[in-house]
Amino acid sequence: MAIKNSGRLICTKLMLVLLMSLIAQQIYGQSRFRVLALAESTGHHIYYSARAKVWLNQLAADSSFTIDYLQNTDTIDEDLLSHYQLFIQLDYPPYGWKEKAAAAFVKYIEQGKGGWIGFHHATLLGEFDGYPMWQWFSDFMGGIRYQNYIATFVAGEVNIEDKQHPVMKGVPGNFRISKEEWYTYHKSPRANVHVIASVDENTYTPNTPIKMGDHPVIWTNPNMKARNVYVFMGHSPELFDNEAYKTLFKNAVFWGVGR
Repeated sequence: MAIKNSGRLICTKLMLVLLMSLIAQQIYGQSRFRVLALAESTGHHIYYSARAKVWLNQLAADSSFTIDYLQNTDTIDEDLLSHYQLFIQLDYPPYGWKEKAAAAFVKYIEQGKGGWIGFHHATLLGEFDGYPMWQWFSDFMGGIRYQNYIATFVAGEVNIEDKQHPVMKGVPGNFRISKEEWYTYHKSPRANVHVIASVDENTYTPNTPIKMGDHPVIWTNPNMKARNVYVFMGHSPELFDNEAYKTLFKNAVFWGVGR
């Protein structure tokens, strides 16, 4: 009789564990938070985007959130953005946006309707492909304009300036990026943003004359209600072999949604 009762007790406990697991899946798997990621479908950055999607999908599965992807801004409006707590500009420049999408995005950021993480192409600010520069986006990024880039790629050491920022939790005080094209701008954004990290141009390997002096590469604009962070590094799929990069990316996701 004792064996039977013991068996029933174990069965009951297993059923309770299963029930709790199902409830957790319903609560967190479907409604913990939703992320929208924007990445172009063409261009030489698609290898980075493809690797990023694999990594993000795994992070979403492991952390019980939902992520959806767009390849252009055609369908972006206020209603669409209202369903997402985080917008990741994975690989998309700040020009050529549909008018409705641009207006919705401005409201999303200025009114703090969700968080934002931008990578690499988000500071390709200027006149490109027949489009004028989006002045609001330039101001958002610290009042900068794209000037040049290192087409031949170089390695460089990133130094963390604000080690207490949540995006930098668990990230070494400095780490090496093995391959990047490091944009330069007509001026440093430092006066208008909060700089989290910068690249030491003296560590460029091989050396290059394309430098700008004070060179922030991770920053946030505290003048916006939305939690926001820009991370310059976002060209090579090899970045997802870099533990420091993956850690700061993951931190940015959860900080961006207020977790």
